[in-house]
Amino acid sequence: MALATDGQFSIYTQKHTNNKDKVFKTKLVLLGELAVGKSSLVSRFVNHQFCQHQQSTISSAFFRRSIGLEGAIVEFEIWDTAGSERFHSMAPQYYRRAQAAVVVYDIHLEYTFTRAKRWVDELREKLPGKILIALVGNKLDLEENREVGFGEAKSYAVRNGLLFKETSAKTGFNVYELFVEIAEMLPKNDDCVPVQGIRLDESVRKTKRKLCCA
Repeated sequence: MALATDGQFSIYTQKHTNNKDKVFKTKLVLLGELAVGKSSLVSRFVNHQFCQHQQSTISSAFFRRSIGLEGAIVEFEIWDTAGSERFHSMAPQYYRRAQAAVVVYDIHLEYTFTRAKRWVDELREKLPGKILIALVGNKLDLEENREVGFGEAKSYAVRNGLLFKETSAKTGFNVYELFVEIAEMLPKNDDCVPVQGIRLDESVRKTKRKLCCA
């Protein structure tokens, strides 16, 4: 169970953690077509904010955010990759050695779902059995314009052993829950250290200006 409840976020301080808790650093990469909302999902998860006019990611961006579980803390090292096709050849250097991947599509654009399935195939080919993959249908706030059915995407995810969520970075629906489920599903090992408390990394605070509208 995560420390925050009802989708609300908390910054972890000493009073929220146990000095016997262990930290598991996890590399997570976001993949998906241009403008499906990858950066908006990161902004909602890391800074609890949404920018209506989010600038497209150029190449990649890096963020950190921690989630407290019972007896453990998962520290996500998040790589948000560019969706433009011209940056595709750079993707392997970001998902290499990743423990988790979030493959995002836009529920009201069918072609982005097709593209997401290609990303899943690529990850399975390049990192067979080595990565937890979450398939995420974003922009649930545009439900009335849906082109990708929930049942269709869910069935695909079940057949391929993927974690599946539909989210809205705009409203925050299911965003925190997505990362909590990933944190809970990740294998835990002894390559970790006890901590006295967790704070947002300085690099995360510096990214707020880039993530959000003025």
